[in-house]
Amino acid sequence: MKFMLIMRTTPEGKAAYEKADFEQIINAMGAYNESMMKAGVMIGGDGLADDLSEAFVVNFDNDPPLVTDGPYGEIHELFNGFWIIQVSSKEEAIEWASRCPLGPGNKLEVRRVTDMSDFADFEGNEYLKKEEDWREELEKS
Repeated sequence: MKFMLIMRTTPEGKAAYEKADFEQIINAMGAYNESMMKAGVMIGGDGLADDLSEAFVVNFDNDPPLVTDGPYGEIHELFNGFWIIQVSSKEEAIEWASRCPLGPGNKLEVRRVTDMSDFADFEGNEYLKKEEDWREELEKS
């Protein structure tokens, strides 16, 4: 099972990070990432840029879609990083998420990533078959 761990911070969490030793934060996150790599559960992950001037939203309520500058939602609703992990159960995902070195004012939203079993009612669909092939190609690269 794949899960996405979505890192969210509140204004209080952001203020705490600004007071903290950034090298200690990098080291704690690095050790966390390394432990997931060594355990073979981490598939990917990245942080997101704090520079919101590069952010934009594409709103599909319009035709053509409307592009606006800035993030989606309020600043306190944004997420600032993520991991994708592959584990055997929800309980194992909870274990890994609970080990994340985040402090007060921070949260991890954990969501299961869909897989082909979620689309069993559409077996034989041309694009589901193509998606399986695309995933295999991506794993090779």
